[in-house]
Amino acid sequence: MSRTERTFTPPVMDSRRWLAGVTHPADRPLINVSQAAPVDPPPEALRRVISEAALTRADAHLYGPVLGNDDLRSEVASQWSTAYGGSLGPDNVAITSGCNQAFCAAIAALCDEGDEVILPTPWYFNHRMWLDMNGVRTVPLPTGPALLPDPDAAAALITPRTRALVLVTPNNPGGVEYPADLVRALFDVAQQHGIALILDETYRDFDARSDAPHNLFTDPNWGDTLIQLYSFSKAYRLTGHRVGAMVAAPARIAEIEKFLDTVAICPNQLGQIAALWGMQNLGSWLAGERAEILDRRAAINDNMPQLVQQGWKLLGVGAYFAYLQHPFAGSSADLAPKLVQDAGVLLLPGTMFTPPGDVAGTRQMRIAFANVDRTGINSLFARLAGLGWPLAPDGGSA
Repeated sequence: MSRTERTFTPPVMDSRRWLAGVTHPADRPLINVSQAAPVDPPPEALRRVISEAALTRADAHLYGPVLGNDDLRSEVASQWSTAYGGSLGPDNVAITSGCNQAFCAAIAALCDEGDEVILPTPWYFNHRMWLDMNGVRTVPLPTGPALLPDPDAAAALITPRTRALVLVTPNNPGGVEYPADLVRALFDVAQQHGIALILDETYRDFDARSDAPHNLFTDPNWGDTLIQLYSFSKAYRLTGHRVGAMVAAPARIAEIEKFLDTVAICPNQLGQIAALWGMQNLGSWLAGERAEILDRRAAINDNMPQLVQQGWKLLGVGAYFAYLQHPFAGSSADLAPKLVQDAGVLLLPGTMFTPPGDVAGTRQMRIAFANVDRTGINSLFARLAGLGWPLAPDGGSA
């Protein structure tokens, strides 16, 4: 069996196949809430920066440093030091070809064949896919109805082969923002057991809290445990340019460099130029983007009462995601494709975020609302409320 045969088909690509042969009338166009990637281009000022760099900077078309450009690494270190406390330097930062690559690099630096990594469920499916393809055993950590991982439960799963505990906050797919004291408690578990805490903060720019989401970088020994991941794609709409970041101890960054040099040689130059300019010039614009996402989050809460009456439950909402429990008979794996035909809605079933046989996933669905405004959310919930499907025997109370 090949490495790729060890894992499943990419879920987003799989869901797009449900659209084949389905027509959507003009008065009921498709509402696509399947993927958490902005479909609008970057703001015009940023596109002009990219265009100018492409035309005038020869280095924008050449290999650059494997770990990323010095100016962008320095900017990340400076802004992160201000945002989180502590004192970070450029040697703590690696720029990667997207946040997914940052995760892949971290696992490559930490794990050998047969090692174990703990993933809270529901999990981000690409994390599971990469572990599968590298012969690393995924150890599920169920989070329960609150979608928050329990530190004691995490500790109970640690074995001599455990190399890391992975957290995503704000969470994908659940949307929940992990409280700072919970993140600290999970950091302490990892620190006490000598494993890494991989903290994916792709959606940090859309956190509803005004304060730092955690204080881990103030720990003088944070580098022994913490590996933080980030993406510029969501903040500045740079998805196609593939720019992410990792913050870790210099010794770990040195190991990461081996992986990055072998896989991509260097991050995209135009993307790095855009990310740096965005960090230095688009603070007010990004604040407006965050305000819009928070309004869409509020729209989810405003619309939930009509679904609650029918047995739906909102398990989590935040950043780009709402995670719901449906009340219907049948698995979400079967109902999600049916939604395309019956309601003109494309979303992902909870079974794509949970291990095979996990009953919770069969009752759950993820809504990614990054590309649906308040009006679109109103229409989405009206369509869900209008479903006349048979209810589960428990009426959705599971």
